[in-house]
Amino acid sequence: MEMKEGLPGRNKVKTGYKNTEIGVIPDDWMLKRFKEISWVNQGLQIAISRRLKSPTNTSKTYITIQFLNNRKEVEYIDLYSPSVTCNKDDVLMTRTGNTGIIVTGFDGVFHNNFFKINFDKKILSKDFLVFYLSLPRIRRLILDKAGTSTIPDLNHNDFYSIPIPLPPTLEEQRVIATTLSDTDVLISSLDKLITKKKNIKQAAMQQLLTGKKRLPGFNGEWKETKLGNMLFESPRYGINAAAVDYSDKLPLYIRITDITEDGKFSPGKKVSVNRIDYKNYLLEENDFVFARTGASTGKTYLYNSNDGELVYAGFLIKVKVDQKKLIAEYLKFFAQTDAYWNWVRVMSMRSGQPGINGVEYQQLPVYLPEEVDEQKAISQVLSDMDSEIEALEQKRDKYKAIKQGMMQQLLTGKIRLAS
Repeated sequence: MEMKEGLPGRNKVKTGYKNTEIGVIPDDWMLKRFKEISWVNQGLQIAISRRLKSPTNTSKTYITIQFLNNRKEVEYIDLYSPSVTCNKDDVLMTRTGNTGIIVTGFDGVFHNNFFKINFDKKILSKDFLVFYLSLPRIRRLILDKAGTSTIPDLNHNDFYSIPIPLPPTLEEQRVIATTLSDTDVLISSLDKLITKKKNIKQAAMQQLLTGKKRLPGFNGEWKETKLGNMLFESPRYGINAAAVDYSDKLPLYIRITDITEDGKFSPGKKVSVNRIDYKNYLLEENDFVFARTGASTGKTYLYNSNDGELVYAGFLIKVKVDQKKLIAEYLKFFAQTDAYWNWVRVMSMRSGQPGINGVEYQQLPVYLPEEVDEQKAISQVLSDMDSEIEALEQKRDKYKAIKQGMMQQLLTGKIRLAS
């Protein structure tokens, strides 16, 4: 498929393009508002007491925002009007709460937190519509129109006022949507492969970290030892200091919220710490930290020098393992097992806010081979699996970024597709 590019200059519009309120679009594209090409139905509000947990012969599936957000079990209702039903070919959009979420492929009755978007199929393709409403800048526009009150709310007129550029033919719209859909298929296939690889790694951990499967060349004894018996020093608590804006003249600050569920340092926004004694709290090679309080109790992170100079915060506990007894990377993988998390759940069950202190973390039972070389070999196998998963995730994220760029270019006609 040939791609024809038509990007405007900074101060003038390239031939074949025109300026509009949403930017430059091709001359032969139309700029419409949703009031010209669509109408919306608001859903039905049904009291929780009238919702069913299992269907009857006359009931329909009932979708709510709570179901979308929390993956609640499916609910059903018996009393409804045809005007609040939809099928798998319809397009729903959340109009309040987490506004602007698009739902397709649903067959049933929708809550009044949703709009059903009815549109003129002679001038607008469903898939083109869905991709357009998913554009980040259109989502931001929807959120702005919904307002910043405690519960954002998008009314009919606000939705109708949103502009949409349309290619002159349904065929061009479909070609654009097909191109983007093909990218979605690629991203989805990578997601499935990543999930498969993670499941394989989880199974390998269950075998290798329990001694049920031994690597070639190893036949030494395994034992269960408390973590405290394999440390150079007692666990240390992090620095109690407020975060400051990130500066390359100050060290990075690692807090509970900067640690992902799989033990990586991934801050949403980098911050620093500005304390004269910060060097007492710098992480070093093989340092391992545990989250000690709140819903994140048990999260862990093994220091990686590639993450830069890190100071650990007060809600984290650092341990320094004796590498002659316990390989730090082995501990990292052990902290991803069911055995570890079952221990965390038991230890953190106390009145009030969950938590595990430094003395308690020393009581953590770790099952491991006495031979350090076997610990290293097991860690290497699992680390290689992590590297493969990370490479796939990077590839997927790259395609996601490419798709975002394609959406912006294709859905505004900056790049035209020609068969």
